[in-house]
Amino acid sequence: MFWFLLIAMIVVVAAVALAVVGGSDSAALPEAAPEQLVDPLPSDRPVGRADIDALRLPVGVRGYRMDDVDDVLGRLGAELAERDARIAELESALAGAQATAVGKPGMFTKPGEEPDR
Repeated sequence: MFWFLLIAMIVVVAAVALAVVGGSDSAALPEAAPEQLVDPLPSDRPVGRADIDALRLPVGVRGYRMDDVDDVLGRLGAELAERDARIAELESALAGAQATAVGKPGMFTKPGEEPDR
């Protein structure tokens, strides 16, 4: 009886292994196409909050696909650096305009009024 159960168990394990691996011409488990990043980040305008909220990265065997994550983070980093540079440029222009305006007498008077001395 022991030998019969042992042989039956080996046959069942072998049959399951062949079914999973696909030992015949017709594969029991067809190859699944890998997920690809559908890039919802716009290329013709700056990235907005809604674009980031809509972003869904494809999942690989061990988590997110590194190439896709690196591409998205590189794009976001470049846009943040561009925005930081633009903010710094605008702040320096504003500071220059304020410094020029402070030196003018009568800056806070209405047209036609005498400035206070």
